[in-house]
Amino acid sequence: MTYVYAGGLAVLIAVGWLGHGVWRIGAVSQGMPIGARAETALLLVDLQTVFWDDGPYDDAAKAAAQVAIFREIDAAKAAGHPVVALRQEWSIPSTKVVARLSMQGAAVEGTAGTGLADPFVGVADHVLAKRVQDGFETGELDALLEQLNVGRLRIVGLDFCYCVQKTALAARNRGYEVTVVRDATLASGPMAKATSAMLSQNVVLN
Repeated sequence: MTYVYAGGLAVLIAVGWLGHGVWRIGAVSQGMPIGARAETALLLVDLQTVFWDDGPYDDAAKAAAQVAIFREIDAAKAAGHPVVALRQEWSIPSTKVVARLSMQGAAVEGTAGTGLADPFVGVADHVLAKRVQDGFETGELDALLEQLNVGRLRIVGLDFCYCVQKTALAARNRGYEVTVVRDATLASGPMAKATSAMLSQNVVLN
């Protein structure tokens, strides 16, 4: 009887641990209000091999998005705005297990394909790793943008419904002015829910 109870308790703990991992993946951080800042930065989200080359996006959609992404990169560089690439690596133990179970292990820390995809190698002034969908979760992006005096963000990349959305919402929670460039993003599913969530928080979609 004790063995059965202990086994059931272990299962509950494991399920709770994995559930917490799922929650962490999609959570949106709050952060400190940034105050007035003058500069603009371009964020490239998850433009890495495992998603760009091997993800669920068709070639025509990728080709169109790539043109739009480089339009944004060229405009940022011409204006002297920093370009920051966020690169996904599932590195929290619970999220690594969730990624292995539900995402075929894509972008787990230490696996192939977590580097930037070939078209985007060398274009960013700064490259940061993120651990969940929200690119602000680790605090590294907060610190970099503070150093660069950035108060406005333009966001492009993958995926509109997940990491782009959660990073945009986290940015708004801190007081950034945020624009998501729709033709420079890709989505693996319906966009209505993510669109509504971002518009409700005054993210500009153009």
